[in-house]
Formats: sequence, C-alpha cells, structure tokens
Amino acid sequence: MKRLALAALLLPQAALAHPGHHDDGQFLSGLTHPIGGADHLLAMVALGLLAAQIGGRALWALPLAFVGSMIAGGLAGYAGLAFPGVEPMILASVIILGALVAMAARLPLAVLLPGVGVFGFAHGWAHGAEGPAQGLALYAVGFAVATMALHLAGIALGKAAQNGALLRGLGGGTAAAGLVLAMVG
Repeated sequence: MKRLALAALLLPQAALAHPGHHDDGQFLSGLTHPIGGADHLLAMVALGLLAAQIGGRALWALPLAFVGSMIAGGLAGYAGLAFPGVEPMILASVIILGALVAMAARLPLAVLLPGVGVFGFAHGWAHGAEGPAQGLALYAVGFAVATMALHLAGIALGKAAQNGALLRGLGGGTAAAGLVLAMVG
C-alpha cells in the first residue's frame, strides 16, 4: 500500500486532470481516454473489485449501471451542460469505491446502483466535455468499451484474490491512492 501511495505522489499533474484533446474523434481516442488518467483507471478497476466482492447480480448490475450512466453523462458533457464539481466527484468515486472494497461493505444494490450511477455520470461528463467536436459516436463506443474492459479487469482481479484480506487491501490501496490524488490535484 505504501508503494501505491508513493507511486501516486510521483504522478505528473496531467494524470489527474483530463488533458487530452481528441482531435481525431475516433474509436481509438475514446478507447484510450479512460486509461489516460489515474483517477479514471482506479475508479473503473475499483468498481470491478466491488462487483467481484459482492458477487451475484452485482457482477453485471454495477458495471452496466456505471457504463449506462457514463454514456448519459458523456452526452451531457458533450452538449455543454454544466456539472460543477465534476473533478471532486471523480476523485470521490475512487476513494469511496476503494473504501467500500476495503470495508467489505455489503450494501444492497438498491443503494449501490444510484451511487454508481452518479459516479458513472461524472466520469462520462468528463469524457464528453473533453471529447472531439466530430466523431462522437465512435469516441463514445471507444470509451464505453475501455471502461467495461477495466471493470472486467477489476472483476478478474477480485476473483483471483481469493483471500479476502488481499481484496480488502487492494480496496484500501485504491482509496489511499484516491486521497493522494485529491491532495496533489
């Protein structure tokens, strides 16, 4: 966990914001956007870890709720609708999702899904607001595919971490990294 926090401290500032300008507006640009910032990457994987930890319907419901809300948020961002505090919300998603995994929280899906939806909307808004002026459809498909792949990677990692302490440690490390990102941002 100390190594993860140290690595986050050494990240360049560009990893926190969403600096990319997507001039080509194509699928590849959308595909790379979610992995271009530590905040996005950590949140996507943490959601997969949480889904794996809870199991059952959460394995598909949490990622689908996130991606569906993310697409809606992407459209809102692209349309220029205001979303004050989007960056703090994105950082909060990293911290909260990581903390839920660290605490092995077993909240009902009726509570988790709306929260995941808000986080997905925020991440999507950032993608859409920084997206291309043209080629939005291919860009959106790209960032949706990348996000789902990161969720699936988190699920696989969570399933591989058979030891509950290891999974909780991954969640704690994610939350700690989110706190570090919030402090340096």
